[in-house]
Amino acid sequence: MDAQFALAGKDFAISVTDKKVARSIVTMKHNLDKTYELTPSTLISVAGEPGDTSNFSEYIQGNVRLYSIRNSQDLTPSETANFIRGELATALRSRRPYQVNILVTGFDKNTGEASLYWIDYLSAMSKLPFAAHGYCSYFVYSIMDREYTADITLAQGLEIVKKCMATLKMRFLVDFPDYTIKIVDKDGIRELPMSEL
Repeated sequence: MDAQFALAGKDFAISVTDKKVARSIVTMKHNLDKTYELTPSTLISVAGEPGDTSNFSEYIQGNVRLYSIRNSQDLTPSETANFIRGELATALRSRRPYQVNILVTGFDKNTGEASLYWIDYLSAMSKLPFAAHGYCSYFVYSIMDREYTADITLAQGLEIVKKCMATLKMRFLVDFPDYTIKIVDKDGIRELPMSEL
């Protein structure tokens, strides 16, 4: 029951994930950050089985850092997304596939553009202006589709995020009291507290 959605403008991307970890009828944790910073300007948010998400994310994080050390440069968001997709595809064909859905948000300093990649547990990947995983997608896609424009600003993007969270609070069976909101832009990755939204 994860809530995970994101959107990308020309020069920024916003990633939103809930902080709850639940299994069946039991909530195990209320304060988990389900995002991982891979480079100073690339972030992934994960949804799925708790063990798979942490194992796979830490594996990807370690390999992306190793690439940066060996080559004295960071992977771009596009290269990172393709690497993740390849690793998921390899695991899918093994005896140990990962049940993890990923949103890759990043800012490419070479092109000056932000991007968002949607990757599911079957290693399907697509570059999108907005995306979601989990049951929340039934509610937030219609809002993002209606409100999103190609020349969206950061303030407009945060308004969309507020509308998505209000809709989830009003209509979704599961209550998500807290979210991790992270913004990726030319200045890097920063977290936005819920109180400042």
